[in-house]
Amino acid sequence: MTKQRLEAFSDGVIAILITIMVLELHEPHGAELADLRPLLPKLLSYILSFIYLGIYWNNHHHMLHATRHVSGGVLWANLHLLFWLSLVPFMTSWVGENHAAAWPTAIYGIVLFFSAVAYTILQTVIIRVDGNESLLARAVASDRKGKISLLLYAAAVGLSFVQPWIADLLYVAVAMIWLVPDRRIESRLQTQPAD
Repeated sequence: MTKQRLEAFSDGVIAILITIMVLELHEPHGAELADLRPLLPKLLSYILSFIYLGIYWNNHHHMLHATRHVSGGVLWANLHLLFWLSLVPFMTSWVGENHAAAWPTAIYGIVLFFSAVAYTILQTVIIRVDGNESLLARAVASDRKGKISLLLYAAAVGLSFVQPWIADLLYVAVAMIWLVPDRRIESRLQTQPAD
């Protein structure tokens, strides 16, 4: 399989996940602005999850652009990432319905944590296939943002049982860290295009 087919498949899966999430949003019962208030938690959880899926889509694109070879291991690591991302619509709906509850907030964080772990595994497998001197390996180096994200997710999961809104703030903080596409890869691609 070429990296273009892998990217197209992943793009399609992420597009379907976003579609599933938006189908969970239902119109308010009434025509007044105040009728939106009960839907606000679901809408906010949708927005955050949409941003997360967008971040993964964007960074996945950059990572594959810097990739030279796709192996069976890369395919399985990519499917592992897509598995965790496929749980985002379900968790988004559960958190939206139970926005102040500890368990939905914690499990949402667990899904985000394991999505990040899966992304890291995919990145590691690609580097193993392309080599330690590859464009991707040089671009991500120590991956400080990835490690900080994992720590914040773990803290948020624990804090979900203390104050769910603190966990929610940490989930937003991680999204803010990653909102800008990974400049490490973009800058390397500008100076040395991948194959």
